[in-house]
Amino acid sequence: MKKTLSLLLCLLMLVSLLAACGSGASGKSGEVALKGGNLLSDYVVDDNARVFYEIFVGSFSDSDGDGTGDLRGIINRMDYLNDGDPNSGRSLGIEGIWLTPIFQSPSYHKYDVSDYYTVDPKFGTTEDLQELIALCHERNVKLILDLPINHTGSLNKWFSDFIIAHRQGLVGTDAYDFYSWHGPDDQGLAGHRYAQISGTKDYYECNFDNAMPELNFDSEAVRGALLDVARYYIDMGIDGFRFDAAKYVYFGDNRASAEFWIWYLDELRQLKPDLYTVAEVWDSDGVTDVYYTATNCFDFTTSQAEGLIASTAKAGDVGAYSSYVESYLNRVRALNPDAMIVPFIANHDTDRAAGFLSVASGQMKIAANLYLLGPGSPFIYYGEEIGMRGSRGGANTDANRRLAMVWNDGDTVADPSGSTYSSQVEQGVAEQLGDKDSLYNYYKQLIMIRRANPEIARGVYRSVSIPGTKIGGFYATWKGSTVLVLHNTTLSAAEIDLSNLGVTELRAAVGVEDASLDGTTLTLGAQTSVVLR
Repeated sequence: MKKTLSLLLCLLMLVSLLAACGSGASGKSGEVALKGGNLLSDYVVDDNARVFYEIFVGSFSDSDGDGTGDLRGIINRMDYLNDGDPNSGRSLGIEGIWLTPIFQSPSYHKYDVSDYYTVDPKFGTTEDLQELIALCHERNVKLILDLPINHTGSLNKWFSDFIIAHRQGLVGTDAYDFYSWHGPDDQGLAGHRYAQISGTKDYYECNFDNAMPELNFDSEAVRGALLDVARYYIDMGIDGFRFDAAKYVYFGDNRASAEFWIWYLDELRQLKPDLYTVAEVWDSDGVTDVYYTATNCFDFTTSQAEGLIASTAKAGDVGAYSSYVESYLNRVRALNPDAMIVPFIANHDTDRAAGFLSVASGQMKIAANLYLLGPGSPFIYYGEEIGMRGSRGGANTDANRRLAMVWNDGDTVADPSGSTYSSQVEQGVAEQLGDKDSLYNYYKQLIMIRRANPEIARGVYRSVSIPGTKIGGFYATWKGSTVLVLHNTTLSAAEIDLSNLGVTELRAAVGVEDASLDGTTLTLGAQTSVVLR
């Protein structure tokens, strides 16, 4: 007998439609039943294999009308991200949030920290942060902070004390060696950038910018101070950290940098064993492998316009992609049994995905399938789910990648200073919520399917290729249950004989077209993915 979409998918679609009718309806808008009558909430997400959402805080949502996004704005938008009820179908279903730096800083991006213990007044207060933490935890959402500790801002008191110590010749004090520096008779490290310490003949290291001096990680005082910062936020309830510029700790010496992170995180996990950490090591897999002994790393090989996700989404060979994922997983888990992969398409430092993956052609949808219906801990960049665009362009400014979230409901958040990009999206959140065919509702459906099939994120991964086609995917086995995920990224439907693949049930289908199962013959539409059991 021919079976078109499974019970799960039909109910997911129903929930999406009901939720799109507006948030004014009372009660639950259709609980999502799985086979056997279970609910999505029966699969409690109690680990770190979650779908995270990166928020560039100053560009997300403005609560006080000053044009700058803030913590109160995020609190106000929590029902959009996660309303606390997995069965309601009314929220995006995000399971974790990454906040870009919230600490006091003179810049709009806050990666030049002046005071690690103070929330920047433009973003709110410590009380706002505590309220957001509590709200996230009520809804089983993990909240992680971006912690840029490779360097500080030049307005940081630590740096002021360092300058004074050099001007006064206070050799041997903690302040004198708090930052990386060299004297007038020393050239410093090859390939590193330095600037003169005002009022002296000495030079401090500043690989990113003169206003971002690099800390000296050979200093016990520095290490102690950085532990204190992290402890402060762990004690407040923060679930983990994203570490900026992780390979610059001992830039040019990845082994030494990784050894620091091993030490640092071992110390922090004594306080919080389930601490979530992910490092920005913008480099090849061979380099990130070095850091996996300490922490998970973002997978830059899969990201951006030339990455494996985008190239596969453009009618590429899924078998080759899934083979890469299997190899990568096996390699990092050999280095660290608890390792996860952390895929993404774009973030605040890259051009936005909808600029190099067309929404209209279906490329954005199948690209989302490839990484959200996959293992580990994928990260969505705010606005990706509505197809926002933004690139450095001729102005060559990262501000164009960090434009204001397009709510179209009266939110006063504004683009950051220096941005020049326009026409970032045709429809904002307000329009897409009520459109069952919108990219927003598509992302929501993907996250629901992922949650309903926990094997996808957590299972033992085994790649699959369908001979003679570009169709491929993977088996995932978790707690004795196995699913098979297949992706067709091409522009043509295909028939697949499942008789030798060990699956009989079409659990879910999602994509530009449809899928059906007739006996052992699966018809898989163009740019469409299926979950089979």
